Amino acid sequence: MTRTIVHLVRHGEVFNPKKILYGRMPGYHLSSRGESMAAATARFFEGRDVTYLAASPLERAQETARPIAEVTGLEINTCEGIIEAGNTFEGLRTKGLRSQLLNPIRWRHMKNPLTPSWGEAYADILERMMAAAKDARAKAEGHEAVLVSHQLPIVTVQRFVQGKPLAHMGRDCDLASVTSLVFNGDVVVDWSYTRPAKDI
Repeated sequence: MTRTIVHLVRHGEVFNPKKILYGRMPGYHLSSRGESMAAATARFFEGRDVTYLAASPLERAQETARPIAEVTGLEINTCEGIIEAGNTFEGLRTKGLRSQLLNPIRWRHMKNPLTPSWGEAYADILERMMAAAKDARAKAEGHEAVLVSHQLPIVTVQRFVQGKPLAHMGRDCDLASVTSLVFNGDVVVDWSYTRPAKDI
């Protein structure tokens, strides 16, 4: 069987001074720090055998993919299957003392964290992410592919390949990090996690 690596890259830091849960909302771009993160992560792919590059349609993912495109000489394909997870709380402030989650009107959406009841089901996220990863594997067969996505979708894949429940509290997926899936044929046989932008 043919060995292929599919790298799942989380986008860099976003300029979000109002601390909004922006989800799939348009208009959220990388901060200057996020641009530096993207550049550092792009350097991780210098000299690697990357033959396919795709990104979520959201601006922050496309902007993170640009320096990777420059390093690899590839065009950026847009992939809807690796977009951010859908979330009922999109557009709200969800952190700190002014969090809208403290408002009882929101509590009906928090009845089942295992699904989760406030957004796209983990099982649905996993299905579309793995479909995209397998499609990228086929396009880059025998080489490497890069998919620029978002925190929750990538964590869902991480947990799946580790045999852990998809529902979780922690999210081990830093900004501009790289989660690498090693395929033997169309089966994931190994994975690794790298933080090229950890010092930024």
